[in-house]
Amino acid sequence: MSNNLFDFGMIGLGVMGRNLLLNTADHGFSVIGFDKDPAKTVALEAAATEGTTVKGVPDLAQMVQQLQRPRKLMMLVPAGKPVDDVIESLLPLVEKGDVIIDGGNSHYTDTLRRVKYLRDKEIHFMGVGVSGGEQGARTGPSIMPGGDLEAYAHVKPLLEAIAAKVNGEPCVAYLGKEGAGHYVKMVHNGIEYAIMQLISESYTLLKHAGLNNDQLHETFKAWNEGVLQSFLVEITADIFLQDDDKTSARLLDVISDKAGSKGTGKWTSQDSMELPVAVSVIDSAVAMRTVSGYKEERIQAAALYNEAGAPINVSTDEWIKQVHDALYFGTILSYAQGLAMLFQASKELAMDIPLPDAVSVWRGGCIIRSTLLATFTHAYKNTPGLSNILLDSGVAEIIKSVESNTRAVAAQAALSGIPAAALMSSLAYFDAYRSERMATNLIQAQRDYFGAHTYQRIDIPGTFHTEWNH
Repeated sequence: MSNNLFDFGMIGLGVMGRNLLLNTADHGFSVIGFDKDPAKTVALEAAATEGTTVKGVPDLAQMVQQLQRPRKLMMLVPAGKPVDDVIESLLPLVEKGDVIIDGGNSHYTDTLRRVKYLRDKEIHFMGVGVSGGEQGARTGPSIMPGGDLEAYAHVKPLLEAIAAKVNGEPCVAYLGKEGAGHYVKMVHNGIEYAIMQLISESYTLLKHAGLNNDQLHETFKAWNEGVLQSFLVEITADIFLQDDDKTSARLLDVISDKAGSKGTGKWTSQDSMELPVAVSVIDSAVAMRTVSGYKEERIQAAALYNEAGAPINVSTDEWIKQVHDALYFGTILSYAQGLAMLFQASKELAMDIPLPDAVSVWRGGCIIRSTLLATFTHAYKNTPGLSNILLDSGVAEIIKSVESNTRAVAAQAALSGIPAAALMSSLAYFDAYRSERMATNLIQAQRDYFGAHTYQRIDIPGTFHTEWNH
């Protein structure tokens, strides 16, 4: 460490900030962290690996002064006003050419504004998505940087060192201009919502057939050894075995069914409508978390409508196979919708997002890592510029192989009164997407009838309006 200067700084030493900084130090970089809470600066130094250079300070100016130029520093603070407050605190302390990184879950529109604001002051700003939770931050997260390409050149060696590795390749890549990094992370989180909802529906469908927690563990464990291999399926298998330390029950059985969220799934749904791109599986996942919050109303409705649905009329082994295929189908559709959204946003918002690189970055470290991503990588290699992975022949073969069982599960769920909104949304989207002609000609007629909104014809070019017979 020359002249007692540090390679990298971190503002915010909560669990994520501390772990990311310790990870950076483990890879040979000298690091310094700032937090207003002195206990957190002490905890940072205490957790450092022996032989690494790690320092915690309770004064922001002290941290900035001790960084090598151009300074490279990241903030991991709550999204919104706290990020702007930190930027304003930094402006008197940083210099032309320094690099400020927002590693939190900021909305991409805020990142766009900050990029432009700091560009005018000749300060580099990057929005960087980080996925993997506290464990990923410590041992290797998936990192999604976007924004200033010149700034990325300064931090690329560091980010590649600390990122998760798959077959020796770091799970980080420059993902586009302006707010692209946070946009990709937002869509990642939307896909995460969708897959978590599909897994919870699969759990409900299997539990309805009589599987206990041990059997559910064995089922998901077996699934994780096949085509469904993924981080979320892996941790789901573990969850079924966790005992509760307060009762003799399994912990899952005493956890409330009111689910929380931090808003990134909602952002995905909202922003998809602006493009517009249909992400119905993500929309369903967001909606079901909202419905989960209606606990008192759901208790009243259960008393009003609690009629037994049709029993599941296939063997347990066959039902497990069918639900497996339905989860596989829905998971592919979740990725397809998210990636289609990135494809459209890349064009509409001029972010130049390289989809093959986004898929590659998600292969390790992140919450939605899955063996399926190798299939999607192959699809993009086969057809550069692919607008939707459902148009790839390899993906089509997989979909065809599980379509029949998916329909069987959706039908059984409907007959049995089991809520399976994400699964049904994935099937409805697929059926609409593969329809050469949809029934929306009637909607166009209705719009022209009541509002003179006009319509196009299939036989003559142009725009038409009819005085409908009332």
